[in-house]
Order: sequence, then C-alpha cells, then structure tokens
Amino acid sequence: MSHATVNATLDDEALARSVRHCAAVTRLRAKNFYFGLKLTPEPRRSALYALYAWTRSADDAVDDAESTESARRTLDEIRSRTDLTLTQDQSLPDDPAGTALTWAFHTFGLRREWFNAMLDGMDEDLSHAGYHDFADLERYCRRVASTVGLMCVTVWGTRPRVDRTLVERLAALRGVAFQLTNIVRDIRADRDSTPRRVYVPRVLLDHHGVTIDELCDWSKPTPCEACVRELLAHAALAYEDSRPLDDMIDPSCRGSLVAMTAIYRQTLAIFERTPSSISSPCPARVSTPRKILLSLTALLLSDVSWRGTGPGVEG
Repeated sequence: MSHATVNATLDDEALARSVRHCAAVTRLRAKNFYFGLKLTPEPRRSALYALYAWTRSADDAVDDAESTESARRTLDEIRSRTDLTLTQDQSLPDDPAGTALTWAFHTFGLRREWFNAMLDGMDEDLSHAGYHDFADLERYCRRVASTVGLMCVTVWGTRPRVDRTLVERLAALRGVAFQLTNIVRDIRADRDSTPRRVYVPRVLLDHHGVTIDELCDWSKPTPCEACVRELLAHAALAYEDSRPLDDMIDPSCRGSLVAMTAIYRQTLAIFERTPSSISSPCPARVSTPRKILLSLTALLLSDVSWRGTGPGVEG
C-alpha cells in the first residue's frame, strides 16, 4: 500500500487522538527513551511514540498475566491483533494506539518481521532458562532490542548514499549495547523477580567462580567485580563498534540518537566507576536534570529545530 493511500484512508481526528495517546504513554513510561525521542522532528516523532506505545502495551500485558500459560495466550492475542492492524489496517476499538501504529508502519516502511521478533523475545522471557554464553545472550538482545534500533533508524532516515546494510548492522549492535546496559542495571531486580531471571551468562559466572546470588549479594568482592567488569566490557565494546552509526543518521534526527546513546552510556559509566552498585536494591540511574542536559547538548548537533507539528501532537 502506498503512503498516499494510507494517508487518504486514515481519519485525521482518529489519528490525532491515537498519537496523543501514544505520546502520553511515552512521556509517562519511557524513562530513558523519552528525552531522546523528544528531539526527533515531526512527523517522525509521532511515529516513534506509536512504536514505543505498542512495545509498552505488549510488555505490560505479558507482565500483568496471572500465569505463564495466561501470558503466552496474551502474546498470541497480541501477535494476531498486531498482524491484523498492520496487514489490514483494522485497529480494534479497544486499541487506542492501533491507528497511529498503522500510520507509522506504512508511512515509514517498517517490517513486520521486527514486530514478530520482539514478540518472540517476550515469549523467550516466559520460558526463561538463562543463557549459556554471550552468543546466546546476544541472540536474545537482538530480538528485544536490536528490533527497536532498526525501527528507529528506519523512521529517522539516513544521509544520502549511506550503505543501508551497514546502517542496519550498526543499529542492531547499538540495540545490543542498550540491552546489555539494562541487564547490568537490573541484575539484582531480575534475580529477585518472579519468575527469577538470570541474564548473566553461565560461562561468565563459572569463569569467575561466583553464583548469581553471590554476585547480587556481593559476597565475594574480588571475583564479583571481575565478573561485572567483563560484562561491562562487552557492552562498552558494542557502543564503540557501533559509533559510526551516529554520522549516518539524517542530520535532523541525529540529535535523538546521540541523546539516547549518551543517557544509556552514562548509565553504564555509573557501574564502571562502582561495579558493586549492581548489588544495591535501587541501583543508581542518570538523574533527570542530567538527562535534560545531555539531550540539550545533543540538540546542538541537530541540523533543524526539534519543535514541529505532527498529526495531533504538541510537546
């Protein structure tokens, strides 16, 4: 379906309401993403809000399920609803994000496989059995996070004559870097969750002679620090290897990527300075004023102002 056809069949007021809903969800829930997404000019900003709202809705539906079986049924329903929305442009009455998602999907040429891969990653969490090595862990990261990177760069666009294959490879790697940062930050919270989840590879724990409980309790400081630093090094390398991506993004959206990366990289730096802080019940995070400062700095790298109008969104 062409972009013109999609835009002609969408009810403008319905789209505006849907996008306003997605913007509100993003503002409320996207603690690290929101400050970067805010720098994206319209209408691309609204498309990213729609994508975030879909992801958050799916994640919450699974988390709120009463059992693994119920969560898996919920995932199947979300997969069917998403397929219906994306392929037949039939957003359901009780899906306030559906109209915006359909619009974003067609307008920016997103791929259904990315949505399916993300849902596959959520399904993987339902039968979580841990990860043997970094290769296993990276496959998971690519499902739940690289898909987000691929969606974002597709909406942002790239500079002329940039190798699209390279862009997608680097975007997927940046997603891995972000997810590894989340894993480091949430090591203790994931260990204490129900069901219990352990994302630190077993090979890494065994190599340093620690268990996940010893790591979370920091009961063996020296091997615990060595273990965490090796995990941090994998994340830092993913940031470094994906650095060329920053200069490939459309200049008007480059600030968004730079801001989000700076916020996530600063989060990783907290643990690089103090590895033992992973054992805190409330691990340190980048403060809101700091996020704002990083975003404003990134804004200076953008070629156009982030202020603009989209399909019904303000602010």
